[in-house]
Amino acid sequence: MAKLSLCIATFNEEQFIHYPLDSAYDFVDEVIIVDGGSEDKTVEIAKSYGNKVKVYSEENPPMFHINKQKAIEHAKGEWVLQLDADEAVSPELKDEILRIVEGKMTETYAGYWIPRKNWFLSKFLEKGGIYPDATIRLYKRGSAHFPCKDVHENVVVKGKVGTLHKDILHYADPNFDRYLNRWNRYTTLDAMKIKEEKQELCGLCYFVMKPLGTFFSIYFRHKGFQDGFPGFVWALFSAVRWWVVYIKAWQKQQR
Repeated sequence: MAKLSLCIATFNEEQFIHYPLDSAYDFVDEVIIVDGGSEDKTVEIAKSYGNKVKVYSEENPPMFHINKQKAIEHAKGEWVLQLDADEAVSPELKDEILRIVEGKMTETYAGYWIPRKNWFLSKFLEKGGIYPDATIRLYKRGSAHFPCKDVHENVVVKGKVGTLHKDILHYADPNFDRYLNRWNRYTTLDAMKIKEEKQELCGLCYFVMKPLGTFFSIYFRHKGFQDGFPGFVWALFSAVRWWVVYIKAWQKQQR
């Protein structure tokens, strides 16, 4: 029986898919990839790693957690390690994971929070409330699922959840173009949620209170200024995203 399944949902990730595969292929028992119809070499590159890789083709839904959920449903391992296509397991985290999978921990849980370092433009952000960006990525098969209601959600775990101490390395935004593409996708999903839940739009909230509160929280309260120019850009665009969410939600309501 497989002990550990690596699960990844992909869509046009040829530049990034090497991150999870290079860092985890050697110690997992299988790699489950649910691909949303990639038009680049994502699938070809993934299959080149060897016969541990199993690829399942699906549609590419706006709520991409749907394909993440499908990936973990295909897993056969006792444990599931779920990574995004632009994430890597640090060597130190690998050792922690293996201790759990091999039953060497004095106490095991149904799932584990794992800290995550986020690369933005030129460095891993360490301030601004960005680190540790804890996320549940290791769990026993059958004990966790994605609700698929919110773009920022974690899996819901049935049972006790522990905490690991070493990092996932998230190479999300090596350049500003990729950041803006993701930023645009997330603001669209947030606007869709506002419409679906019939939330009332408050111009003062979205154009003044939320942006100012977000910027001051990230840049000053959580010392984002210590991350230099990338820290400033992160704080700025985290703030003005509220404007974009409002405008997109307003447009959807007008239709």
